Amino acid sequence: MKKFKFTISGKPYEVEVQNIEGNLATVNVNGTEYKVEMEEQAAPVVAPVARPAAKPAATQSQSAAPKPAAAVGGAGYKMAAPLPGTIMQIFVKQGDTVSKGDKLLMYEAMKMENNLLAETDGTITAVNCRQGDNVLQGDVLIVIG
Repeated sequence: MKKFKFTISGKPYEVEVQNIEGNLATVNVNGTEYKVEMEEQAAPVVAPVARPAAKPAATQSQSAAPKPAAAVGGAGYKMAAPLPGTIMQIFVKQGDTVSKGDKLLMYEAMKMENNLLAETDGTITAVNCRQGDNVLQGDVLIVIG
């Protein structure tokens, strides 16, 4: 299903999530299989869908969240983390106007610095991360309206 590499207290771990049913997951850690119980049922992973620039996005209600990293933020094109990593630098703020290809943020993933580029023209409606945040693949980092 998904593979992750973690380093905890200097020790490397290769974790593969093999199956999730309700709140039970089967994971393989460094070759050993474990069945783990999660506190909440895992939400299905949904890949972001590109919307044509000519069509306005449908209005959705924005849920308020105490942590910026947890907020997904309103309607618009959602820029998601392509890989798990750490946010190194953010180049935009809410209200900024961006064009397709503009650099939004820089993140470190797999010991490499990567840039997240705008995939559409628009205005930044939400920045859901901060410098130093650890993010998972699929986390919505920036929303372009």
